[in-house]
Amino acid sequence: MNIEQARFNMIEQQIRPWDVLDPSVLSLLAVVRRESFVPADCKALAFADMELPLAEGQRMLSPKVEARLLQELGLRRHERVLEIGTGSGHMAALLAHQAREVITLEIRPALAHQAMLNLQRAAVVNAEVREADGVRGLPDEAPFDAIVLSGSVAQLPEALLAQLKTGGRLIAIVGDEPVMRAVLATRRGPEAFERVELFDTVAPRLDGFGEPSRFRF
Repeated sequence: MNIEQARFNMIEQQIRPWDVLDPSVLSLLAVVRRESFVPADCKALAFADMELPLAEGQRMLSPKVEARLLQELGLRRHERVLEIGTGSGHMAALLAHQAREVITLEIRPALAHQAMLNLQRAAVVNAEVREADGVRGLPDEAPFDAIVLSGSVAQLPEALLAQLKTGGRLIAIVGDEPVMRAVLATRRGPEAFERVELFDTVAPRLDGFGEPSRFRF
């Protein structure tokens, strides 16, 4: 397989047609080596338009979904980011290239360990993997400029929304199969949030996020 041709095809045939047009995101996808974050037996499928299997029955988001979430989040270089659901560490690597600091929480030990190794091999120094339950987030280290849920939830989680700065954004895939939608919530004040529905997709459910939140917009 010609790796660079496959990467180019992924960007031009999958990601760009999915309304990912931000030059900084497109160039980042050419730099961060996705094939280094997929399981060894899936390397031939690293650039395929599909979710890939990870340890402990989990799945890696498809390239176009990761790219679109990254674009819609609109990170800036000075920002601190919290990610829930590390998976292989690929999304954390992408976030780390755009932000000052990334803390990523993964409840499954095998995934957390592998993600640490993947990020070390990729020389990503500003993303920290912690083996932890992401449902509560990190209230003692809040507030964050951005929170990314790399998987789906039943509803936007109140505990995580509360950990955003004013002006901070949380992005997640919300709903139940077969109907889910990526949603961007921006904190406008102590109790004021703006919600924008972005695009339809489906993603694996994050551990512990199946029950609805009490939060209402």
